Amino acid sequence: MISQNIALYSWSNGVVMIAIFAVVCITLVGILINFMMSGKPEEGADTLDASNDIIKNDSNEN
Repeated sequence: MISQNIALYSWSNGVVMIAIFAVVCITLVGILINFMMSGKPEEGADTLDASNDIIKNDSNEN
């Protein structure tokens, strides 16, 4: 009779740990999205192209 009233396992600690883990994951994803959205806009003129550099150097030598 006494053994029926004893809880074998308490779910409250596991639920709290899962909730904290979910909050941490959502926060990290939010920070990642924030970093991705706040980056500098890319400009096409800033990219280096090796073939264009070779052609420019060859035309300057002539």
